[in-house]
Order: sequence, then C-alpha cells, then structure tokens
Amino acid sequence: MGFGWQELIIILVIVALIFGTKKLRNIGSDLGGAIKGFKESISSDPKEDESADSDTPVEKKDAAE
Repeated sequence: MGFGWQELIIILVIVALIFGTKKLRNIGSDLGGAIKGFKESISSDPKEDESADSDTPVEKKDAAE
C-alpha cells in the first residue's frame, strides 16, 4: 500500500499552494546544494584533508604567556 500518482499530484498541488512555486524552487536548489556538498565531503579522501591541514602554519604560543 503506497501512494499512487494521483495522491502524489494532490499532495504536490497542496504544497505548492501553501509555499508558492518561487519558495519551492529556492528550497529545491538549497536542498540540492546541501546534498551535493554532503556527497563531496563523504567521497573526499581523509588523507587529503590531513595534508591540507598540515600545509597551513600553526602558531605556537609559549606556556609562560
């Protein structure tokens, strides 16, 4: 027992009426960007992240200060 195409169309129309099509486009693009960023962070190599961190100079503060 799932949703048929008729139920999905009715739900889509109701959501479009509540939020408006312009707002839905913004939500869709924001969600797509978030998913893309998440996939990129998952697929990145952890060793690359560590080497990028080691390239930046680290300031060491004296314990006496």
